[in-house]
Amino acid sequence: MHKTFRFGGLLAALLLSASVYAGDIQIEGAWLRATAPGQEEASLDFSITSKQPAVLLGVSSTVSSAVEMHSMTHEKGMMRMRQVESIEIPAGKRVNLGESGYHLMLAGLKAPLKAGENIPLTLTIKESNNRTVKIETRAEVKPLTTTKASTHKDNHKHRH
Repeated sequence: MHKTFRFGGLLAALLLSASVYAGDIQIEGAWLRATAPGQEEASLDFSITSKQPAVLLGVSSTVSSAVEMHSMTHEKGMMRMRQVESIEIPAGKRVNLGESGYHLMLAGLKAPLKAGENIPLTLTIKESNNRTVKIETRAEVKPLTTTKASTHKDNHKHRH
């Protein structure tokens, strides 16, 4: 019986951790801001690392009708946003979707997102061996006033 409790505690810790590992792919720090009533979109941020070259083909969630992938580029003094079909994940390089020129938007939210909720996500990734995998993870909903800078500090603890 004691081993069952220990295994259950380990399983719970793995399920509640901020990182998700699936083979060679790691998803970290998935989060988005709470939304106001009537707001139909929310920006999603997370980091993804793969030991082998991979391609993020798409993301879906039960809380929205779609998850759109966009690139942001600076052209002729203006920021341009374009929807993309995929995002390259170079081998061994951490790609932060909130800082890499890419971002994801949950479009067609079915209800407002409330701080403290954990939103289910399914990532579709094509690995270097041409195998397509689905990775289940969750994104934490942070308070509406959260900034990327404060979120970065919240996720990293430093020893003095």
